[in-house]
Amino acid sequence: MSSSHRILIGLAAGVLVGVFLGERTAPFQWAAEAYVKLLQMTVLPYVTVSIIAGLGRLRPAEARILGVRTGTIIGGLWLVALVFMFLIPLSFPVSQNASFFSTTIVERRAPFGFIDLYIPSNPFRSLAENIVPAVVLFSVLVGVALMRVERKHVILDVFDVAGESLTRVARMTSRLTPYGLFAIAASAAGTMSLDQLGRLQVYLVAYVLVAMLLALWVLPSLVAALTAIPPREVFAASHDSLLTAFAAGDLLIVLPGLIEATKTLLQRYQPADSDAGSLPSVIVPASFNFPHTAKVLSLSFVLFAGWFADAAIHVADYPRLALTGLLAAFGSLTVSVPFLLDVFRIPADTFQLFLASGVINSHVGALLASMHTLTVGLLGACATAGLLRVKRAALVKYLAVTATATIAILGGTRAVFGTVLDTPYTKDQELRRMHLLRPAAQAQVQRARTAAHDNGALDVLDSIRSRGRLRVGYLPRALPFAFFNEDDQLVGYDVELAHQLATELRVELEFVPTSREELSADLAQGYCDIVMSGVPVTTELASRTLMSTPYLDETLAFVVPDDLRDQFVSWESMRSTNGLRVAVPDVPYYVEKLRVLLPKAALRPMEDVSQLLASRAPDVDGIALPAERGSAWTLLYPAYTVVVPEPGAVKIPLAYPIARQDRRFGEFVNTWIELKRKDGTFDGLYQYWILGRDREPRPPRWSIVRDVLHWVE
Repeated sequence: MSSSHRILIGLAAGVLVGVFLGERTAPFQWAAEAYVKLLQMTVLPYVTVSIIAGLGRLRPAEARILGVRTGTIIGGLWLVALVFMFLIPLSFPVSQNASFFSTTIVERRAPFGFIDLYIPSNPFRSLAENIVPAVVLFSVLVGVALMRVERKHVILDVFDVAGESLTRVARMTSRLTPYGLFAIAASAAGTMSLDQLGRLQVYLVAYVLVAMLLALWVLPSLVAALTAIPPREVFAASHDSLLTAFAAGDLLIVLPGLIEATKTLLQRYQPADSDAGSLPSVIVPASFNFPHTAKVLSLSFVLFAGWFADAAIHVADYPRLALTGLLAAFGSLTVSVPFLLDVFRIPADTFQLFLASGVINSHVGALLASMHTLTVGLLGACATAGLLRVKRAALVKYLAVTATATIAILGGTRAVFGTVLDTPYTKDQELRRMHLLRPAAQAQVQRARTAAHDNGALDVLDSIRSRGRLRVGYLPRALPFAFFNEDDQLVGYDVELAHQLATELRVELEFVPTSREELSADLAQGYCDIVMSGVPVTTELASRTLMSTPYLDETLAFVVPDDLRDQFVSWESMRSTNGLRVAVPDVPYYVEKLRVLLPKAALRPMEDVSQLLASRAPDVDGIALPAERGSAWTLLYPAYTVVVPEPGAVKIPLAYPIARQDRRFGEFVNTWIELKRKDGTFDGLYQYWILGRDREPRPPRWSIVRDVLHWVE
């Protein structure tokens, strides 16, 4: 049985075991990680000795030809990838979306560490930490230096022996491939969550189809059109490496196999040119330093994110995206994608979708990256050796088939998305369905104002215990701190904490409505003991009431229509916009703060943010709200988005106003806040109410053993 058959059997068996056992395949992850590490073990040493030995044998003139011609090949493949990247949005249907607050909205982007990534101050550290670009640059410099060394054959012989030894180790490890891929497939099929597949299906389908078109037709057929190597031979020589890369989702581990496949093809179809057969040892490892086709194509997620968040990138900005994207692609995608989202002012919380898509796209991307590497090795070697031949008839046929296949794929997916797939907007329902996480205290919720229960003879804490009830003031529409859900229950971050406080005081709980205007008077008159509704600390409020220690910081932001987002990305852009109209909470502190930050803007005090959002008031360009609560409002009104202007973030602390400025009760509340901070209560509620995570318990992964045979619970 051939190795390819054993690999396919291992993959198929792994998928079947994963579907059968479900999450009980988690232990296979250990074997999968061990197999991948075995493959990685020899890769960087092999890359180092291959580049040094390959470049060291060249003469300087040959090296220049190699760099120019191979660089041209890589640039051409980048152009192909960019064309397909910009075609992918043609398959996107119309959609609306919004998200819970994400800390990425307010975090500053980490700058690209190009120097650390590409210039190895300590090459051994780069080897140890798997910093491939730095290792490649070090190897290239040593190889170039060897070109002019007279007795270089001494060290080159050593590198040849080392390279052969590492190749043998890689071949020994490759015998474990069927078993390693079985473990990888079993673990992935059994534990991979499909919760977000519905939201991502548009991008997943488009990316996978276009990537497969590039990997299985565009690149191998381009090799056939420019050389004497037919596509079937390309696959025949590299199928083991391609399957391994696809299953493992990793290009690095198959580099040795791709180099050997490239050498085999060149020796078979260009036997008269021995130099061409040795060039892949230099070209393939060196090209790893540059973005491959799959990486460039993955930047299409930025276009998807713009479409998904109703912040689509205009065609006029495509050249800027192409240039910026190529430069950013030299770094890690987990860094470059957030950077590009920020550059083009797309909500940063869409990056979570990119991470989710990586579960599938990384495997298809690894397949495409492997074919890209193989194509660079073959075309680069043939171009350097002067063996490329443009066959006009073959090239015309190739372009015609490519255009037809591209139109069919993009047109077909768009037709399917437009007629079959139905993805209605449901984020507003997710917010309305939220409920209290922890056991609730015995509580009454008053909708209308009631009589005050002041007991001036006692301090607040004694009054609470005397009546056996904690009276908590709430602001009825203070999303996400206090609001009524679809079951007409009062819920929210601070409502949950109020239940906790009453439970620990061993008293009942009563919620009474208040307002920002009456809050101070209600506390002074004993109408309520404390207000827990996301109340910001302001100078005026602190002068009239006793405030607890802050328990949470919010970030000043703006809720704006999607099409006006660009006007609010920075304080400078807002200050330079003539006639900017901003609605602001009717709080003097906020108004004064914004008058300083935006002296030319027309500020309009507002009482009810929901009315402005529902009517999309034509006399308002944006609404000043903290990002945390603004994100909750955009769930109900997805035509709006949250923008945090740069540079710098204006923080707004939240605290609990205390009745009658009672310092004993204030000290008690401060101590309670510190206890809840230490025991993780605040963090857990923040994850749920602010970030929107773990809204529902995740059911076990579907499996035959549990859901069909019912052998286990």
